[in-house]
Amino acid sequence: MGEHRRLQGKVVIATHNPGKLEEMRGLLAPYGVDAVSAGELDLPEPDETGLTFAENARIKANSAARLAGLPAFADDSGLCVDALGGAPGLLTARWAGPEKDFAAAMAKVEEGLREAEGTLPEQRRAYFISALCLAWPDGHAEDFEGVVEGTLVWPPRGPAGFGYDPMFQPDGQPENNPRTFGEMTGAEKHGLPPLGRGLSHRARAFMALAEACLGADFPEADIG
Repeated sequence: MGEHRRLQGKVVIATHNPGKLEEMRGLLAPYGVDAVSAGELDLPEPDETGLTFAENARIKANSAARLAGLPAFADDSGLCVDALGGAPGLLTARWAGPEKDFAAAMAKVEEGLREAEGTLPEQRRAYFISALCLAWPDGHAEDFEGVVEGTLVWPPRGPAGFGYDPMFQPDGQPENNPRTFGEMTGAEKHGLPPLGRGLSHRARAFMALAEACLGADFPEADIG
């Protein structure tokens, strides 16, 4: 990767997903970075032809940086279910179809788990992964990754978050009151230390990016 480059001024958040956009803007806000989205700039969505989350994040970041003439920040993330051989994985968003029907996508995951006889918690293990890429118009790019492990529950719980959040119960919670991402506030899910736990996959990837490119210095956090 070479020497880290400091991010300053304006950055393009290379996403058309409103849920991701809200989380990313919230993560960047404390660092005085002015963020504009790819959607607001009417930038096209490039074909995600990568074979890994990191490759797809880099495709999106490089495309936005080149077209906007600004540094660009992209995420590619997904849900990987052990009993489904890692699916939906790179197809996480596509399982929701063109209408972005994540209720149907969660039902599809649950159907797969039942077919795999995934009835016990240990048979319903999964993880969210987030690959972040920060790219500049001159081609310089830096990659970061975060993972959070957990268990899938049914039926889904909670109106918060987006995507598969209501069925994902992250590890490291009180046994008497475990909650899904859908039952957590934004601050609880992706708040950064010292106020938050850096719990989500995107928060964990962003912490690595912020330390490398934004001058952040996070205290040690109990992240489970």
